[in-house]
Amino acid sequence: MRNRVKELRARHDWNQTELAKRAGMSRQTISLIERNEYMPSILIAMKLARVFEEPVESIFMFDEEELR
Repeated sequence: MRNRVKELRARHDWNQTELAKRAGMSRQTISLIERNEYMPSILIAMKLARVFEEPVESIFMFDEEELR
């Protein structure tokens, strides 16, 4: 799964700490998600979607091969 968290965070001119505070999670969690080392739960994905005001599916996307 790939994600646009780093891109969206940069668009808002937030650092990882600011995004983490807004989403109610740790900076380490944001870092792991951005590096694709952690697949977030639905709850975390929804929190990020709310903060970015984007649909979850526009932030987190499956690669075509993963869907086969």
